[in-house]
Amino acid sequence: MTEGGRMDHPARKRLLGIGECMIELAPSGVSRTYTQGFAGDVFNTLWYATRCLDPDWQVQFYTALGQDDFSDDLLAFAESAGISCKAVPRLKGVMPGLYMIRLHQGERGFSYWRGQSAARLMMQDVDLVARQVQEADVIYVSGITLAILPPEGRSALIAVMAAARKASKFVVFDPNIRPALWEDATTLCATLMTVAATSSLVLPSFDDEMAAFGDLGPEETVARYRSAGAGQVVVKNGPAAVVTWDGANLARHETPILPGPLIDSTAAGDSFNAAFLAQILRSDEIASAVRAGQALASRVVQGRGALIETPRIITGVDR
Repeated sequence: MTEGGRMDHPARKRLLGIGECMIELAPSGVSRTYTQGFAGDVFNTLWYATRCLDPDWQVQFYTALGQDDFSDDLLAFAESAGISCKAVPRLKGVMPGLYMIRLHQGERGFSYWRGQSAARLMMQDVDLVARQVQEADVIYVSGITLAILPPEGRSALIAVMAAARKASKFVVFDPNIRPALWEDATTLCATLMTVAATSSLVLPSFDDEMAAFGDLGPEETVARYRSAGAGQVVVKNGPAAVVTWDGANLARHETPILPGPLIDSTAAGDSFNAAFLAQILRSDEIASAVRAGQALASRVVQGRGALIETPRIITGVDR
């Protein structure tokens, strides 16, 4: 690792995402009809990462699934997208959670049914998770991953992340704050700051951070995560400038004007993270990574649902 937590080069070869994938019901564009798919914040980032990373990278997903037909279909979908699920445990009596997207002028809202979600049990075998992390070079986790776990599972995952960073793995964390998933605001805030100390790169969204922590501007968000021990911080802020700290310098990066209509903002942040991460692993140059993230996110919000087909992209240019 270089000073500030950036990744040494040459780039290493396995990206592991740890999180939840759910059954998605997304508006089809026809009144009162929905299209069924699979999505979840970490999974979305991995799905887009398969389109952004160089071909010598492997993408792997760790979660827990049931023994039902939907879990079978989810695994087949992931594998067809180039996402390996080789170590995912299959558990009895559970299945993937479900969520439905509601749209208002392109901005999304969600309703969730995840009481039976197998992903809540993903940390039952801590040694299995630790082995997957040891075999990876980049580990990607979100606040939703942590929020859905029981307290003992959450603590175990944080310990695995801390050990990974200590071992010079590149640990990436998107706080992706969803207050309804947490026991209370105090636990939410304390956990996120603890996880920041395990993270080489933190990818917060300013509106979430402002609501949870009362930050007055993205620079304050950067300062808070920096003081907690994060190696780098990249604050997404919708159509406003992205504010970054690369371990040495603070910078603002203006967001280009959206080249088309805003249809559905689902996975805008997840897709930004995928393209940003692919480029930062390629060049360690933060401005080009921000441009790559902005380019992909601007395409994604012009489609419906979390996952839309896109060309393979390097720094925002089709291959």
